[in-house]
Amino acid sequence: MSTTGENQGLYDRIAALKEALADRLAPQLIQNPQLADALTQQIESLLGDAIAAEAQIPAPPDGGLAELIGIGPQAATKVTSTRLPEGVDDYDDQVASERILAVADLYYLYQHEKVGVFRAVRKLQELFNAGAVRLSNGDGAYGLYRFDRRSVLRYTQKDRLQTYRRVFGYTTMPPLANAKPNTQFHGLFTQFINSVAEFWRDKRISDVIRERAYDPSFGSIATVRRAGLDLRNNLKWASYGHVSVLRVEVLQLLEEAFKILGASDVKKLFGADNAWDVVEEIMLRYFKEDVNASQRHRMAVAGRGTIRWLAQKYILNSSRAEFEALLREIADYVEEWLTSAETLGIAYRGHTQRVVPFEPRRNGHKSLRSVEQG
Repeated sequence: MSTTGENQGLYDRIAALKEALADRLAPQLIQNPQLADALTQQIESLLGDAIAAEAQIPAPPDGGLAELIGIGPQAATKVTSTRLPEGVDDYDDQVASERILAVADLYYLYQHEKVGVFRAVRKLQELFNAGAVRLSNGDGAYGLYRFDRRSVLRYTQKDRLQTYRRVFGYTTMPPLANAKPNTQFHGLFTQFINSVAEFWRDKRISDVIRERAYDPSFGSIATVRRAGLDLRNNLKWASYGHVSVLRVEVLQLLEEAFKILGASDVKKLFGADNAWDVVEEIMLRYFKEDVNASQRHRMAVAGRGTIRWLAQKYILNSSRAEFEALLREIADYVEEWLTSAETLGIAYRGHTQRVVPFEPRRNGHKSLRSVEQG
């Protein structure tokens, strides 16, 4: 571990190097802004390697306290000779990707829950058991018979709604004892979506008005990185508990539900072409609800893809060119999510608009709990 004087000398030399390079390469830096970014990245990389190497040097048993206060043969004669720790691990580096991936799948499931997939299957099962529909021994009928055979082993609908409430703040179901609704999620998620969308809109504008259309130096990545880190840190604390196993089980349940709804005898019963048509027909006919299945499904896919992106270390990349290349992966996702959310009235484009609740009362939408049977 370096001393206070060595640490100060290192940073002074780094600063002098930057000044010398900026002075000698000034004309080139004006003509090619990417050169400045590349130089800064290389210098920061060298500094990081030097600090990491010094951190491997074992510290004295007392952590350097004796030399600081002047006790023993190792006592420092001046303050610049004392040991100076660099610091602790960065907060934003500490995140478990598997938990964020589990949250991404849970968000996907929530949107399908909002569509009413599980309610549609239960209603169809109720009609089948009552003999009120013309189903007998087809694949759909057999699937309806088997759908609840393992219900005692599954998480209940109440368990799912309580988990959505705890992780996302969605639904009005009271969470479990000792659990707190994550009411910050929707605002942070919308802010991140808007930040990424605005970055790419600025990029497209720059492609039109500038000579070098693919120059990655336009736009600020700091806003996107900060919004992404805020969202990821929020999800880090909301992703503990049974979220991982619950999403595995419910994804299996969702797959089973779509096999039933997409069975030929069930589609024939409703004159539908696919499982989504069956869901919409059941929800409209028996629940009098227009479920906006297309918008919700795209929000599910785009939202899951966006949160999965945050599970990786892409957001920590400080190189503009690399960050922009990695961010391109979710450029279409955020635009799709925003377009669908605007249609439903639960988000707006731009930072001048306020973030609206996930259940806007002005549209007359009912809450998920009020439209589902407990």
